Amino acid sequence: MIPGSHMEGIDADPETSTLEQDLSSVHISVIDSSLIARLKTSQQASAQTKKHTPVNIDGYDYVLGIGDVLSIGVWDHPELTIPAAVQRTAEFDGFRIQADGTITYAYAANIPAAGKTIRQLHQVLVAKLSQVIEKPQLDLKVVSFRSQKTYVTGEVKKPGVFAITEIPLTLIDALNLAGGLSERADWRTVNFTRENKTEIIRLDDFYTKGDISQNRLLKHGDIIHVNRSDNQKVFVLGDVKKAGSIEINRYGLSLAEALSDVGGLNDATADANGIFVLRKRPANDEGIIADVYQLHAQNVVALVLADQFKLQPRDIIYVTTAPIARWNRLISQLVPTVQALDSISTIKTQGAFF
Repeated sequence: MIPGSHMEGIDADPETSTLEQDLSSVHISVIDSSLIARLKTSQQASAQTKKHTPVNIDGYDYVLGIGDVLSIGVWDHPELTIPAAVQRTAEFDGFRIQADGTITYAYAANIPAAGKTIRQLHQVLVAKLSQVIEKPQLDLKVVSFRSQKTYVTGEVKKPGVFAITEIPLTLIDALNLAGGLSERADWRTVNFTRENKTEIIRLDDFYTKGDISQNRLLKHGDIIHVNRSDNQKVFVLGDVKKAGSIEINRYGLSLAEALSDVGGLNDATADANGIFVLRKRPANDEGIIADVYQLHAQNVVALVLADQFKLQPRDIIYVTTAPIARWNRLISQLVPTVQALDSISTIKTQGAFF
């Protein structure tokens, strides 16, 4: 009958039943010190279970492939060494590994090279040349690495294709070669794809916690993709001074910071006990689709808890209106109507008098 009224004794309509079903699939918790401790423990346990073996580059040896160009020289045998030319590069004069994986050298035709290391190919060539040269001293090196590549895409300053060489190349090295992350990059995670399998790398754990297990030794065909920070947002709604979305930067975002960024609560109308954080859960068998965390922010301790409560991307913060404020709003809606009715009554009285 009036805005916001509720009539007792009326049977629940379909909308009310739906609301009850929705609430049954939501887990509600109060933000206190014990909840903060549980969330931290859960995050630490999750990080430990996802750790990988740290990158080990000891014993790394480059494996030759099709397209690589080699420089081959034999000491004291200039006829077997291509002389350096002023206008030609070592790559131009070198020996390219052909499509069938072989190279051809003097006294050593169609030698399999692809799939071998420099040391292994050196041994094969020395064995072949030893048939015509006594104790050949062979100099063998790669002058152009063309067989193996890795790709860095997305929000980096210089995306591109980077060759894998005899120097081990890691994921962090590749990001640095690409100029580092751009201003719009998501500093929390990057996508790492190898052989059609994509893995989420916790980049923030590497930089802020020194978790070297997040690094990877790159191989041919690996793809590193840096996402934009568009999805790294939280939404602040309800009775605040400036509702809107806030981006989570590389250092994270707390509930207190989010409320501060929107100008805080409306002093006259907001309910300090009605600060809620809604967080969607991953699909599970428990039937719980979301967690709701409530903060009672009427004392200083609550502000400390708000600063310790770390938000996650796509969290929704909602601030409710205090009951007295809702009553005041109801009165403000009714006052114009009462005034109008009073004016009409006055006009009728005056008309009857005249």
